[in-house]
Amino acid sequence: MNVKPDFSKGVSHAETAPAFLSVWNMESYYGESYIVQNISFNVHEGEILALLGRNGAGKTTTLRSIARMDSPQLAHGEIWLDHQPLHKMRSHEAAAAGIGLVPEDRRIIPGLTVEENLQLAQIAPPVGWSIDRLYELFPRLRERRDQEGTTLSGGEQQMLAVARALARDIKVLLLDEPYEGLAPVIVDEIEKTLRVIKEQGITTIIVEQNAVRALELADRAVILDTGGIVFDGTAAEVLENEELRSEYLAI
Repeated sequence: MNVKPDFSKGVSHAETAPAFLSVWNMESYYGESYIVQNISFNVHEGEILALLGRNGAGKTTTLRSIARMDSPQLAHGEIWLDHQPLHKMRSHEAAAAGIGLVPEDRRIIPGLTVEENLQLAQIAPPVGWSIDRLYELFPRLRERRDQEGTTLSGGEQQMLAVARALARDIKVLLLDEPYEGLAPVIVDEIEKTLRVIKEQGITTIIVEQNAVRALELADRAVILDTGGIVFDGTAAEVLENEELRSEYLAI
């Protein structure tokens, strides 16, 4: 089991960041409640990282902090993406820097067709994959290009949410519970898609309650418990460690 990095407080992490995406001594809160406390971890370019833990461990808060959403608030720490200081950015600036967040509720825009949802994502630069290329990745979306996005099935909405993220020129894809409520056959399709995305060099962080499926997909895993990191290592180590899985993942 690897121990999380011990960086010196009070010193910028800019020059010491050893990875493509680096979270350093991050603390985030909602209102008066600190959800993640002094966490540090690194993600290498092209890697799939499974960010795991029980409900309330701080997984979604971590993703939203990296994406620089208005909530939670970042109280302390630094977040670096390819030498760019995400911690100094607002959400639209982080998106322009290469962060693509697919939230748990997918946020498909009502009243717009599948294709209009994709076109809207490409209004402002930087533009990513072309719509034709996205249809090659998601043939079902091509078939439903003129259908209102919110009327799609749950699995198709998840595909649209991922496609919409890729319509921007992203470096890191953040996925919050992408398998929730989906049939196993649809999960299989999404996993195949994520492997194709990895082949394109895009880094992925996946938060998922179906921990075994996430670990089978991922290269590495970080496990959170009550806002702190209790494990940082390979996904294989977690799959092989029954005690660790039982204590922190209930599997």
